[in-house]
Amino acid sequence: MADLNIEEVYRAQMVLKDVARHPKIIGPTALSDTCSIYLKPENLQHTGSFKLRGAYYKISQLSDEEKKRGVIACSAGNHAQGVALGATHNGIKSLICLPAGAPISKIEATKKLGAEVCLVPGVYDDAYAKALELRDKHGYTFVHPFDDPLVIAGQGTIGLEILEEMPEVEAIVVPVGGGGLIAGVAFTVKTLRPDIKVYGVQAAGAASMAESLAHDKREHLPGVKTIADGIAVKEPGTNTFDLCKRYVDKVVTVNDDEIAGAILSIIEKQKLVAEGAGAAAVAAAMYGKLPLEGKKVVCLVSGGNIDVNMLNRIINRGLAKNGRVCQLEIELLDKPGTLSAVLKIVGDQGGNILSVNHERITTATEINSCLLHLELETLNDGHIARIREAIADAGYKIVS
Repeated sequence: MADLNIEEVYRAQMVLKDVARHPKIIGPTALSDTCSIYLKPENLQHTGSFKLRGAYYKISQLSDEEKKRGVIACSAGNHAQGVALGATHNGIKSLICLPAGAPISKIEATKKLGAEVCLVPGVYDDAYAKALELRDKHGYTFVHPFDDPLVIAGQGTIGLEILEEMPEVEAIVVPVGGGGLIAGVAFTVKTLRPDIKVYGVQAAGAASMAESLAHDKREHLPGVKTIADGIAVKEPGTNTFDLCKRYVDKVVTVNDDEIAGAILSIIEKQKLVAEGAGAAAVAAAMYGKLPLEGKKVVCLVSGGNIDVNMLNRIINRGLAKNGRVCQLEIELLDKPGTLSAVLKIVGDQGGNILSVNHERITTATEINSCLLHLELETLNDGHIARIREAIADAGYKIVS
């Protein structure tokens, strides 16, 4: 990409010096038993996301005429807040097109930062099309969320900070949606330290960059579905795809259960709140999706703007993924003492019983049997396996 050079990234660093926060790397953490995971917590950034960096730098480089006309952007939520803050800080009008399904917290935060919001039915790509329509109609300057050299340079400042603070890093893992963050980080890191591995992570339900790299051409997904709304992009950018081809070592995917498990672990072990996109890199490292054994790894926690209603659901899903809760269905003979005997086995194995449902009238068992539904609080998958084994050894039939 001829329009991007390392000097641009250094210029962006100077512009952002007193604007963006520069959160220190956290670690090593206890998030993995096989590698040393460190965190670059961009969820602590102003607006709760790295997006401020690229948006602000882009806006700072506009001409006076462009600033006068105002700016327009499209976003799943985080870029919106970056543009809103950058525009307001520079006295510029901003209009943001957001998917109608964006978290309410992100919509309201964008408004509070001084932007006018236009909600568009659909996902990010629909908001993008609407933003282009309004740009052409009113003459606004479009601030692309990822496929712009200046935006990419702004995101690349994260790479500079990692190299300056932790030169011994061996691998950097980055969440990927449209590709602006990983394009900037990979370009910067590989230009200065080509020995460092740079890996990307996408949600399995929105794997546009992974598919594009696998087929060596930009792919447009028919739809996206993931709890990681910040990286739910149907098609990568032209510039970001080219940069990923040249500088990224590998892009993998994680499913929503793995993302939920990572969010829970980050909350419990690091006392940090990450949104779905922000936890994707940690999920890949935690669940063995990348060759990181024995390495010093920095995972980018790209954002923390998660809707609190969604957070409750994700925590419950994360508990199940990490073996912290489980549900058992056991077939029992319907006679006195059987229920208490099974519950004693669970207690002896250290399981904490959260709920019990004893179902006698069912066609799923023999006439003289019943079904026992148990929800348990457990330590991990190994603990669940020991409880199941103890119940089976006592002669009870585990249905599921």
